[in-house]
Amino acid sequence: MARELTEVGVVGLGTMGAGISEVLARAGLSVTAVDVDDEATARGRAHIEQSTERALTRGKLESAERDEILGRIRYSTSLEDLAAAELVIEAVPERLELKTEIFGKLDAICPPDTILATNTSSLSVTELSVATARPSRVIGMHFFNPAPVMKLVEVVRTVVTEPSVVEDVEALAARLGKVDVTIGDRAGFIANALLFGYLNHAVSMFEARYASREDIDAAMRLGCGLPMGPLALMDLIGIDTAYEILDTMYKQSRNRLHAPAPIIKQMMTAGLLGRKTGRGFYSYAQRDSAEIVADAHTPAPGGAAAGARPVSAVGVIGSGTMATGIIEVVAKGGYDVLFHARSAEKVDGVVTALTKSLDKQVARGRLDEAGRDAVLGRVRGTTDLDDMADRDLVVEAVVESLPVKEALFAALGEIAKPGAVLATTTSSLPVIECARASGRPADVVGLHFFNPAPVMKLVEVVSTISTAADVTATAYAVCEQLGKHPVSCTDRAGFIVNALLFPYLNDAVKMLEAHYATADDIDAAMKVGCGYPMGPFELLDVVGLDVSLAIEKELYTEFREPGFAPAPLLEHLVTAGYLGRKTGRGFRDYARR
Repeated sequence: MARELTEVGVVGLGTMGAGISEVLARAGLSVTAVDVDDEATARGRAHIEQSTERALTRGKLESAERDEILGRIRYSTSLEDLAAAELVIEAVPERLELKTEIFGKLDAICPPDTILATNTSSLSVTELSVATARPSRVIGMHFFNPAPVMKLVEVVRTVVTEPSVVEDVEALAARLGKVDVTIGDRAGFIANALLFGYLNHAVSMFEARYASREDIDAAMRLGCGLPMGPLALMDLIGIDTAYEILDTMYKQSRNRLHAPAPIIKQMMTAGLLGRKTGRGFYSYAQRDSAEIVADAHTPAPGGAAAGARPVSAVGVIGSGTMATGIIEVVAKGGYDVLFHARSAEKVDGVVTALTKSLDKQVARGRLDEAGRDAVLGRVRGTTDLDDMADRDLVVEAVVESLPVKEALFAALGEIAKPGAVLATTTSSLPVIECARASGRPADVVGLHFFNPAPVMKLVEVVSTISTAADVTATAYAVCEQLGKHPVSCTDRAGFIVNALLFPYLNDAVKMLEAHYATADDIDAAMKVGCGYPMGPFELLDVVGLDVSLAIEKELYTEFREPGFAPAPLLEHLVTAGYLGRKTGRGFRDYARR
């Protein structure tokens, strides 16, 4: 049975240590907080007082509660004052030699049954444990920043950690109101192992000038619903901290995807460490400010749409969910819309689906009846592709098959009037193949809408090596007219979103495949620890495992990066017909729920 701990210590009163001290005191524990000198302890005390003052101001704490919390924390500059602690949590800077020195001293000071815990986010807990004569009583207790707010704690056991120690720490995490995931000791644990591979990939994309910092960040926020874009998150974490975590992970994993992108070390050497120095990937109003200010790399407003071709009549080809959504969006944007379907029945089906969608919006008060009628009045259907001859822009949204799309673009190349822009909504196929098939490659661009098109704000504007500048500008201008947020990239597998998302999902499958953690724990770590709207396995089951595998194969084929090779477990599930929610079984069994 787990002990109920009452007397705890915290070593290190930086942002994390101060936050952990507050969390422990809020749960009623007596806390001794230690740092190197009076100045450091004063900073830690001020951090805790400011944090609890904010909670008081927001009505989350009563005045008496705040006084009780502050009264439970004693401050010290001597590790000797931890002699009575039942648990000590180390939260000093992420340097192995510093942590091992502290663990050696704590081992000599604390009673034999005291649990020694480290808040390391990337270092080997096993390596820290052997700096003591009690490695079986050493454990990782990785809180997330800010500790009073973030609910996740990764409990990291080594191969020699006593089961009773794990039970005591798990019980404490529950008492603190945290969600704990208990895992073995390996580089990055769950959250950082998945998060930092993704962040490093985003930095490499920026370093290669594939896309701007603004477009990379907007793509992941708007396309995946993430709370922050990867480059803004790097600035928040600190470029130096990110480098140390990646370098540590690479040394343990030898996974090239964890090798810090060269620009990270260059920025660190130049002192561009992110928010804390006022400049990182972005420039900030001042040190420690969250306010981004314009700098030499900030794009000029409206510049991307300059020189656009005039567009008033739009054609949409297709009758599926995506095509119907795009028809609605374009008609709402004020354009005259002609859509093409293969039969009169499919034309009627699109009109019915469109009307149903608009009626729902009227019922919910998002659209009035006059607005609905105006949208419907701008939409006509046809079964004759030749009717697209008068369109200024034609958007293809047919099945994701290259032969089908090539045949369609060959026809559109003949039918469309000179100067008409031809766009494909492909999410994974090469846009240049459609452009070549059209016979007029300068007029072809990718317009990758996200599903559901009426809701999702992001559109990836994909230019091939042949796309004319005014065609890209036209795509931007139309997106802005539709109320969408366009981001620009060139024509390579995955564009921005899928190229960053699917290697991360693949890494999660590999982690599960290695029996490092359960799907539930991995999902919880990413949702609770990183603020993701869905865990990787929830998302894979929603997207469809077959669709995910196809995208991962495209990425692997194009980049030939060994780390992008689809996890065998994913391939086996697809072979077995376990495709996710649509078949009732994927990484989870939905048929029995």
